[in-house]
Amino acid sequence: MGRAGFSYAGAQVLVIGASRAGIGAAIARAFAAAGASVAITGVEPEPDPADSHFPYTRLDVTDMAAVEALSAATPRLDVLVNCAAITARGEEMAPEFFSRVVDINLTGTMRCALAFRPQLAASKGCVINIASMYAGFGSPRNPAYGASKAAVQQLTKSLAIAWASEGIRVNAVAPGFIVTAQSARSREDATHVANVNARTPLGRWGQPEDIAGPVLFLASEAAKFMTGACIPVDGGYSVV
Repeated sequence: MGRAGFSYAGAQVLVIGASRAGIGAAIARAFAAAGASVAITGVEPEPDPADSHFPYTRLDVTDMAAVEALSAATPRLDVLVNCAAITARGEEMAPEFFSRVVDINLTGTMRCALAFRPQLAASKGCVINIASMYAGFGSPRNPAYGASKAAVQQLTKSLAIAWASEGIRVNAVAPGFIVTAQSARSREDATHVANVNARTPLGRWGQPEDIAGPVLFLASEAAKFMTGACIPVDGGYSVV
């Protein structure tokens, strides 16, 4: 049995956006530990050295032709995890950059879901999108990120309804404050770090591995009657 008691022996899993140390990489490692065959993508030329054993495709999720080419090279898929995202704290009011964030975080999620829909319909598989607790909060220093992640949560609901008849389940998780390369810039602000710890009932920032368990659950038979759900994984931050 793998992480949290789930077994994915024989399953084919693709994690979009897993080239750096962070949530995507942790999810890929957890599926592999549970027995799945896992492939990953990212925008970097190479993945993190710790993940160099995974089949890797350098992928720009804003390039529909590239996404479709990867789909064409993937004859079977059971689980698609959409984790590609960018943010830049304090820089997202600029309209051009705002549009880029939305294009990657939201439209990139849609491009990948659409491209792999035939494989997922054939396997009666599932999509798991990575949203954010900012789907439900105002985000004054990350307005594009917050808007895009709120839209990812809404997209999850819409695709869950649209594709249910094909046997495809579509769910999401909404991480809170997680220690990743992407959050490194915000963690340079000691006051911000302390404020997050003080507000979070569990008293700490999350680790990428804290997100992997809920993702494995959503992809499992234990969640076979769940679709359109978005599970908060934030240490209780969103309920305070």
